[in-house]
Amino acid sequence: MIPQAVLRQRPAVDGKGRNMRRRGVRTILAAVTAVFALAGAATAETLADALISAYKTSNIIEQNRAVLRAADEDVASAVAALRPALSFIANGDYSDPVSPGTNNLSGSIALSAQMTLYDSGRNRIAVDIAKETVLATREALVGVEQNILQNAVEAYFGVRSATENVSINQNSVRVLGENLRATQDQFDVGEVTRTDVALSEARLAGARAALAAAEGQLAAARELYKAVTGHYPGPLAVAPKTPPLPRSVAEARAIAQRSHPSILQAQHLVAASDLGVTYAAAQRLPSLTGSASVARSDSGQDVSRLGINLTQPIYAGGKLSSVHRKAIAQRDQARAGLHQAAVLIDQGVGSAWAQIEVTRAQISASAREVEAAQIAYDGVREEAKLGARTTLDVLDAEQSLLDARASRITAEADYQTATYSLLATMGLLTAEHLNLGVPVYDPAGYYNAVKSAPVTSVRGKSLDRVLEAIGRN
Repeated sequence: MIPQAVLRQRPAVDGKGRNMRRRGVRTILAAVTAVFALAGAATAETLADALISAYKTSNIIEQNRAVLRAADEDVASAVAALRPALSFIANGDYSDPVSPGTNNLSGSIALSAQMTLYDSGRNRIAVDIAKETVLATREALVGVEQNILQNAVEAYFGVRSATENVSINQNSVRVLGENLRATQDQFDVGEVTRTDVALSEARLAGARAALAAAEGQLAAARELYKAVTGHYPGPLAVAPKTPPLPRSVAEARAIAQRSHPSILQAQHLVAASDLGVTYAAAQRLPSLTGSASVARSDSGQDVSRLGINLTQPIYAGGKLSSVHRKAIAQRDQARAGLHQAAVLIDQGVGSAWAQIEVTRAQISASAREVEAAQIAYDGVREEAKLGARTTLDVLDAEQSLLDARASRITAEADYQTATYSLLATMGLLTAEHLNLGVPVYDPAGYYNAVKSAPVTSVRGKSLDRVLEAIGRN
């Protein structure tokens, strides 16, 4: 790039040549600017990119997916209790002293099978409880996904706001630096006093301090962005168009009551606790088990046994009554939790809706404020050139313009985050609903592979396919 000072030193042949060169330079600069703008637009990171990255790299989501798979295994364990259990038994004994005519070493091997024939429905109830727990855990996973995506939204607009604030403060430092030089020149020729110079110096120092604070906020915002998305942000694209919202707060509340994961999770927990009361009552009822075994001793003798066992609790020291009362209390707790979840979600929707209305008004007001502050600043500067305004007046007008621009940036970021917050309170801030174009985790994949308690190990073919699909093989 040729320095402007060098360009100014070159003599012009005539006015026509100077104009032609200026037009040529402007054309080249415009072309270069367009190329860089297109390159920046092609490489700028969008909000969707940030959401996808957060969804793919979140350790918290991965942690809760593992929690869900563990809950799936509880269903398999409950199903396994309905089936016979087969055991291999090897037994060896040594006795000393040895009785006359006997061997001090003896042993046997046996196969033993045992199965619950009737348990008053307890095992079946346990399976149903485990299934409801799985459904509740799935909804908890959706809630975690919403939190991660909401954090990504806040991190994205946090970086955008911090970047724009740094730019504004850099411009303020530049303008105040020019103002200080102009004031110093005026002081040198006796047009202003030393006080005017001191005021300019103080305001420039304050602007530099504000710039340092803004740069610190940007650094912190970048670290938060990395923690959420797994990487530091590059150039960020312009704010996207906000997603469509319900027409009224009542419609938003109705959607939230139907689809928010906290409410759906609480509903499944209530169903599980109702079954828990039934299970606790069934523990007082009889159960019937059957057993069979085949054994061979070291002497070659074969022994086969068949047995049946009927048991009924008569007195357990009050334990069964306590278990039943505890189950009833847990059911009441779950029901109250469901009601409270509905209250909190309703409140969240109302708060998010109000925040959207507030930020809309703030954006409109701040836009008018910036426009007016710009006009005032330009006017004060012109009046100061004519001696009708002081240096302090110019500095105050410049600070008012800076504050107005910062307010507009904050309002625009708050509006975006409030919009996505409303989606979250309605239960719609998910990768699937946002159409992020990323493979969505299938919570039923692992469950379908283990729900029947397959005899195969984790290395079974169907489980291998599921684990490979979720990246855990």
